[in-house]
Amino acid sequence: MEWFRNIGLMGRPGNTAVADTLLDVQRYLEGQGRRVLFDEDTAALLPSRNDIQMCSRQSLGEACDLVIVVGGDGSLLHAARALARSNTPVLGINRGRLGFLTDVAPSELEDKLGAVLRGDFAEDKRFMLSAEVCRDGLVLGDMLALNDVILHTGKTVHMIEFELYVEGEFVYRLRSDGLIVCTPTGSTAYALSGGGPILHPRLDAMGLVPMHPHTLSSRPIVVDGESEIKIQVLSDIPPRVSADGQPGQMLKAGDWVYVRKHPFKLRLIHPPGHDFYAACRTKLGWSSHLSQGDNE
Repeated sequence: MEWFRNIGLMGRPGNTAVADTLLDVQRYLEGQGRRVLFDEDTAALLPSRNDIQMCSRQSLGEACDLVIVVGGDGSLLHAARALARSNTPVLGINRGRLGFLTDVAPSELEDKLGAVLRGDFAEDKRFMLSAEVCRDGLVLGDMLALNDVILHTGKTVHMIEFELYVEGEFVYRLRSDGLIVCTPTGSTAYALSGGGPILHPRLDAMGLVPMHPHTLSSRPIVVDGESEIKIQVLSDIPPRVSADGQPGQMLKAGDWVYVRKHPFKLRLIHPPGHDFYAACRTKLGWSSHLSQGDNE
């Protein structure tokens, strides 16, 4: 059986450093008899576009059986938001720093990508978050996140005040630098640096991580993944809400932010040998020493 006949290639817009790897991937895939398409933004990164097929970023997921993202985790986050509705599986090739989501190194390209083309891969389904901002009963905007939705102070150095509700139940009123609402995927990103727990990718849960709270008793909370999170802004200092580090929406006192599970999921492809805990050991510097008898 032949897997993934039509394959899309995507890189982060403006990141010309990934051009060589994109061309390497293109040559390898075409050598394997696959049809390769670039989205228009990615094609603009290449030195020559005479011999490539292009389509819009919005159409790439519909036109392809697989999309390969070349870049760091940020590039894959960008792709996830663009491809959320198409249900197209995504594979990441790491040209960034940490690479929790982009777990194929350029040096492993032919070996790992060849295995995937032969059908030797694992698939994760990662849920995403939708965030909606409401003011005086009107929806100002919505946003989509694979990692996290963050209420934060923007460029100011003042604390903000807000109230948190989970499934309509009041949790607390807090003064802090903000609040991170993360998926299991996002639990190893910004939420981790804020002292949040690591959530296994298969968990149906969200983490709520306060940022530098003005109290010693505020701790991260893990809630059911189907929960509706409501945040009411009380501070006169205008905070901002952002999804996956995007610019987001400025807020004012009285605004509500609603965070819920998005109906679409990201289908994330892993080559053979992928291990979540091994990734944690490698990326987070956990000890890899196995004492004698520990594996007995």
